[in-house]
Amino acid sequence: MVGGAEGSSPRRIPEATVARLPVYERILTEMLRSGDLTVSSEQLGSRARVNAAKVRKDLSLLGSFGTRGTGYDIAFLVAQIQRALGVDGDWPVAVVGLGNLGRALVNAEGFSSRGFRIAGAFDIDPAVVGQQVGPVVVRHLDELGLLEVGDRPTIGVVATPAAPAQQVTDALVAVGVRAILTFAPAVLEVPAPVLLRYVDLSIDLQVMSFFLARQPAEPLADELAQLRAVGLTPRR
Repeated sequence: MVGGAEGSSPRRIPEATVARLPVYERILTEMLRSGDLTVSSEQLGSRARVNAAKVRKDLSLLGSFGTRGTGYDIAFLVAQIQRALGVDGDWPVAVVGLGNLGRALVNAEGFSSRGFRIAGAFDIDPAVVGQQVGPVVVRHLDELGLLEVGDRPTIGVVATPAAPAQQVTDALVAVGVRAILTFAPAVLEVPAPVLLRYVDLSIDLQVMSFFLARQPAEPLADELAQLRAVGLTPRR
């Protein structure tokens, strides 16, 4: 559930809409960098590969921001989307598993600009513990509960192989982590209040191969076009 306008009761927003909001935000941010000040639902929909009516419906769930005949003020709309997504807050993140993937995540520049702060990095390999990776020194997983109060993670990232993933998840839940993003190729169990989201490139590739196999000689289906468009700068 994502909050509505300030001072109002939170609105229930469909997960499909929530998934599109970061795409809108990225497109709008690029438009701002290009000097654009306003955008229509048709323009935003074209770049996000969704129809204009869906854009208007998505944005209406956040509040009334558009002006007929003028469109949306891009800077204001970006701020409202970021507020709805919670990226204007401070979200301490703990990354567990400092292999190639974990290191890449810790060093990613996009975290801090969107309210996510790497508060700790953890592993069990003696060769890795004690190393400086990005802004943090890698600590042993047993020290997960020793982080200072201000650095206690709200979000945990599991970047381990499948075998230890459940044990790592249990350790994160035990220290109060409220949401877990896992890259481990394993089905995990968490208590009901904890959010759990899987990131698996092999699954995404299988989804894409499904569409490619069914329509090898036809133009890409709308669904595949949307998959291709997410997170990418549209060609001009």
